[in-house]
Amino acid sequence: MSLVKAKPAVLVLADGTTYEGCSFGATGTTFGEVVFNTGMTGYQEVLTDPSYRGQVVTFTYPELGNTGVTPEDEESGGPQVKGAIARNIAPRPSNWRSTQALPDYLKQHNVVGIYGIDTRDLTRRLRVSGAMNGAISTEVLDTEELLRQLQETPSMEGQNLVKEVTTTEIYEWTEATDSHWEFSNTTKSDVDLTVVAVDFGVKRNILRRLASYGCKVIVVPANTPAEKILSYNPDGIFLSNGPGDPAAVTEGIATVKDILKAEKPTFGICMGHQILGLSLGAETFKLKFGHRGLNQPAGLKQKQIEITSQNHGFAITEESMGDNIQITHLNLNDRTVAGLEHKELPFFSVQYHPEASPGPHDADYLFDKFVQTMREHK
Repeated sequence: MSLVKAKPAVLVLADGTTYEGCSFGATGTTFGEVVFNTGMTGYQEVLTDPSYRGQVVTFTYPELGNTGVTPEDEESGGPQVKGAIARNIAPRPSNWRSTQALPDYLKQHNVVGIYGIDTRDLTRRLRVSGAMNGAISTEVLDTEELLRQLQETPSMEGQNLVKEVTTTEIYEWTEATDSHWEFSNTTKSDVDLTVVAVDFGVKRNILRRLASYGCKVIVVPANTPAEKILSYNPDGIFLSNGPGDPAAVTEGIATVKDILKAEKPTFGICMGHQILGLSLGAETFKLKFGHRGLNQPAGLKQKQIEITSQNHGFAITEESMGDNIQITHLNLNDRTVAGLEHKELPFFSVQYHPEASPGPHDADYLFDKFVQTMREHK
């Protein structure tokens, strides 16, 4: 994309740091928590992942938009991010599956973006100082004025964003992973298990993996009472990923506490992992800059390392975990809790994304573990 023809844009961070660049996508002003993602691919899945609600995402890979966008790769109904930051933007994609260029897609969905800045410098700043609020604007180019407006943006800590992304209606999900993209050699059975998925901001590919493993999936809003969830007589409960501060999702935590009393097999991913931990009496804390990328090493229990796809800004405090919980995985970069399970009851969860869309498939076995656990308790 030509820097000469592009409209100017500015990025201002809460610490006063400013970057001048060019606009792509929609014009206007946007505010959110600035974070970085280290993945080399999968930008459309990132942009449409509900876990990124309220955030402005910096892509560390220097080229964005080369493969365009396609409806089949969306993880939700559209972009969830507040803004996008890139080094270079490709205005004309080269991909036989592409149906639209990335700048046009973001403009259509009113997502403001900035490119042409030093994303390496920005990422270093976020690593040193921590994730912080920021603003992108194509209309307020006075950085002092933009910084003044930014001060009114609330911190991510304490925000319950689940209510913005959860489904409003109960529905059944039946679509499995497309055979062209199926990577597992596990033999799938006929649908004989019922799973109720509590939607804290679920990704479509998670639901596809559950369907691929022979599950009838009933998706319910995050505020659904435990009595309603258990009325489906599910073989298992799935707790999905989602955005914001898990400790602020008080209604969801209370519901999961009630669900666990039924001792049904329960599997949590990301936000679901944190909600499960909180429901079992643990506490969470905000990470300095979070884990967002496709190459996060995790492991512990089996003395094996899984390369995982991760996206979160909060984690469970190890010291707060009760004697009835054991750690199954650690993030091997910083030793934070990446997986847990109850020592006696069929509850387990991981902080990362085993559906790996995008990302490696090392952890897909966790869906099989969930299925086997449900069959054992059926």
